[in-house]
Amino acid sequence: MSDKMDFREIDENEERKTDIVETVEETVGDDEGYEKYCFLCHRPESVAGKMIDLPNNMSVCSDCMNKSFEAMNNTPIDISKLMNTPGVQFLNLSDLDSVFPKQQRVKRKKEGEKTAPALNIKDIPAPHKIKGQLDEYVIGQEHAKKAMSVAVYNHYKRVATDTMDDIEIEKSNMLMIGPTGSGKTYLVKTLARLLDVPLAIADATSLTEAGYIGDDIESVLSKLLAAADNDVEKAERGIVFIDEIDKLAKKRNASQRDVSGESVQQGLLKLLEGSEVEVPVGANSKNAMVPLETINTKNILFICGGAFPDLEEIIKERLNKHSSMGFIADLKDKYDNEKDILSKVTVEDLRKFGMIPEFIGRLPIIFTLQGLNEDMLVKILKEPKNAILKQYQKLLALDEVKLEFDDEALRTIAEKAMKKDTGARALRSIIEEFMLDIMYEIPKDDNIGMVTITKEYIEGKASPLITMRGQARITG
Repeated sequence: MSDKMDFREIDENEERKTDIVETVEETVGDDEGYEKYCFLCHRPESVAGKMIDLPNNMSVCSDCMNKSFEAMNNTPIDISKLMNTPGVQFLNLSDLDSVFPKQQRVKRKKEGEKTAPALNIKDIPAPHKIKGQLDEYVIGQEHAKKAMSVAVYNHYKRVATDTMDDIEIEKSNMLMIGPTGSGKTYLVKTLARLLDVPLAIADATSLTEAGYIGDDIESVLSKLLAAADNDVEKAERGIVFIDEIDKLAKKRNASQRDVSGESVQQGLLKLLEGSEVEVPVGANSKNAMVPLETINTKNILFICGGAFPDLEEIIKERLNKHSSMGFIADLKDKYDNEKDILSKVTVEDLRKFGMIPEFIGRLPIIFTLQGLNEDMLVKILKEPKNAILKQYQKLLALDEVKLEFDDEALRTIAEKAMKKDTGARALRSIIEEFMLDIMYEIPKDDNIGMVTITKEYIEGKASPLITMRGQARITG
């Protein structure tokens, strides 16, 4: 019996050794391709040398470890005696998770190895194909989709070829101007999804000058690096969308320092033009205890968007400046009813709004989006691939219930949305309101086969039309 037990123990030990080897191989495989950073000096492994691994996924270089031991040896206090002293508590490494940010892993750059270009010029879709794909998701805004398709096509041709003889192609950064709810953010999201490139959406309202409370300007690139899974080469081909860019306009008659306006515009200049920037990995500020990675913004496409309120008044004032007197003078209210007044914007108007000339000059492609009218809102409800009505029809189809909308009901929803004056965002809130009771009541009865939304139900005058399975339509 003892011999058999010994053999069993040997087998169990062999199995444990095998499990340990497999675990180590899996851990090494996970770290392959990523570079470690020193927790203390933040230098990468390629600079500081081989790292010493500590608990909680922390790594320390040999230089910092030696300095730590030297500091401990040179201290006059006997640490060994303090270990047993009541009331003295030493640092627990497991407590560092709640104090410091988690260590981030950045993909290694292989030195001396020439990699094939990630983008092939033949794989870049032509402008008409890009616009055709945008048409499936975005209603209207023909000029904006056309301008964006051409700009993106030229930009990624520039990235794919890198250079064309001795002629260097400049970046085609864009500035989108349009009222709220006109589809600025939705256009950029759809474009990034179609091109399959990393996308970072940043809000300009939280950006401040370096040294002040708020997000540093480099935080927009930190989001792009995170979207690219900390792959620097992939992030350098991505798209950055800075929303609410109109909030960075210069403050008029400001007696104090403008740390979130003109100074942020000046800080963004180096990003827009193309330069090497040190970016905090996994944080919004360089002051955090996180590693810094160098990113070249030469091939990053920047798209800025904003509603620019009161810009219409600046445009009207410029257009009416010759209408003061004379027989050929225009009426001062000539452009008051102009629906597409934003399309007449010029660089001069943007400067008067508060954007500095250097900033506007780095956004060479400027185009506007139209405000949505009633017909466009009706199309937005039912025509795009992921239209709001199609989403609810799919939700009810999971309960084996068919959902239909009368044309008059759609027109009524669009009329209500126009009164809210918040663009396409108003459609969702209106539909959520009258679909609440339907989504609550339908799962109660398995005999319901179809629900029809009518104009009277939207106006609150009647209930929706309900058709039971195998029966005629009745009023619910």
